[in-house]
Amino acid sequence: MAAARRPGPALPARGDEDGVSNDCVIEARHLRKQFGRTVAVDSLDIRVRAGEIYGLIGPDGAGKSTTMRMLATVLEPTSGDAFVAGHGIADQAEAIKPLIGYMPEEFTLYRDLTVLENLNFFAELFGVRAGEKQERMARLLAFSRLTEFVDFRAENLSGGMKQKLALACTLIHEPRILFLDEPTTGVDPVSRRDFWRILSELHGRGVTMFIATPYMDEAERCSTVAFMDAGRIVLEDAPSAIKARLAGGLLEIKAEPLRRAMALLAKNDLVRGVDVYGELLQVRVEDPETAGGPLAGFLERNEVRVESVRPARVTMESAFLDLLKARRGR
Repeated sequence: MAAARRPGPALPARGDEDGVSNDCVIEARHLRKQFGRTVAVDSLDIRVRAGEIYGLIGPDGAGKSTTMRMLATVLEPTSGDAFVAGHGIADQAEAIKPLIGYMPEEFTLYRDLTVLENLNFFAELFGVRAGEKQERMARLLAFSRLTEFVDFRAENLSGGMKQKLALACTLIHEPRILFLDEPTTGVDPVSRRDFWRILSELHGRGVTMFIATPYMDEAERCSTVAFMDAGRIVLEDAPSAIKARLAGGLLEIKAEPLRRAMALLAKNDLVRGVDVYGELLQVRVEDPETAGGPLAGFLERNEVRVESVRPARVTMESAFLDLLKARRGR
C-alpha cells in the first residue's frame, strides 16, 4: 500500500523470539472446514508475507470469516493445517495466541466500562506487565485519538470510536500479526478513513494484517487481494493486476429512464456488461473512446434521453462484479 507515513507513537520492535520472520508469516495448506454437510472452506491455500496487508473479499457466505477464525485459532479445521508465525494452528494454538491480535466482526467491548477501563481489562487479559501497562495505554489512546474520551462509557461512543477502541484493545499486547474481520462495517465514511489512517501507520511499522472487507475502496489499499467464493480462493493478486484483468474499458452513462437504458444496452453488441451505480450506468465496452457516441445514439433512437457519456476509471468494485458474474455464468 502506497501511503504517506505520518509520525506517530512508535510500536516497539519485536525480534525473532516471537517466530515472525521476514518471509511468509501466515500459510494455509489445504485448509478445510465443514459444518455437517456444508463445506464452508474447501482446500484453501494461502501465503502471506511479513509486513503485508492481505485483503480477503467475496460475497456473503464465501467462507471469509470461517477462514479468519481458523487462522486466529478460534475454530479448529476439519482437515489441512495452517501456520502462523511458524506455529501450526492444529497443535500449537497456545503459542500463536500471544503473537496475534484478532478483531472479529462484532468485537465485544464492555459497554458499561469506560474507554480506559476497557483498555485496562484487555491489558490484564493479555498479561501485560504492570510496569508497561500505563505507558502502552497512553500511547494507544494517543495513537487512536481517544485520549480526551477516556472517561466515556463504551456504550456512549459513536460507531467509529467504538471500532478504534476495539482496535486499541486488540493492540494492547503489541501483536505483530493482526486478523481484522470487516472492521469498518457500518461505520461512517469519515471514521472509516480515520481507521485506515491507523492501519496505514501500523503497516508502516511492519505489522502484518489479514483483513476481510466488503468495501472495494479498502481492498485497493491492500498489498494483495484474494477473491473468495464458495470456500475457495479463485483469484489472488495485487489490486492493480486484478483491475488489469478486466477486459476493455468502462463508460459511465447517465440516462432516463435508467432501467430501460440498462435493458437496451445489455442487448447491444458493443456492450460486454452493464451495472447500475446510483443514478449512473457503468458499461463495459472494448474501447470507451469510440463506443460512447454510437451507444448514446442507440439509446436516443430508442426513446431514452442521454444526459452524459464519459469514460470511467476501472475500480476494484467493477473488477469484482465482473469476476462474480463470470463465476455465476451471467
